Amino acid sequence: MRHCEYQIRQLADEIQPPESGKQSIVLNDDDNTKVVLFAFAAGDGLKEHIAPLPAIIQIIKGEAGLTVGEESVAGKPGIWIHLAAKTPHSIKATTPLVMLLTLLK
Repeated sequence: MRHCEYQIRQLADEIQPPESGKQSIVLNDDDNTKVVLFAFAAGDGLKEHIAPLPAIIQIIKGEAGLTVGEESVAGKPGIWIHLAAKTPHSIKATTPLVMLLTLLK
């Protein structure tokens, strides 16, 4: 539910992983943050890239292999990853996956 002053959302119910590929929904985009909910099919993901802004990755549902800088990370529900701007990272879903990305402007 969206209100002018706040939002209350059940992220696990907002989007379902597709059978193939990926989907995304922008949950918020204001002067301070851009928040995007991603859903990936097993085996899909994002090749190594950088974000121009600091970012936070949170796994909501499913599992993934991530790289953050030079480190390999097992992404499971509850993991919280803070990235400085321009940190190389990638993600590959090992199961159907729902992930929250917050970009800090």
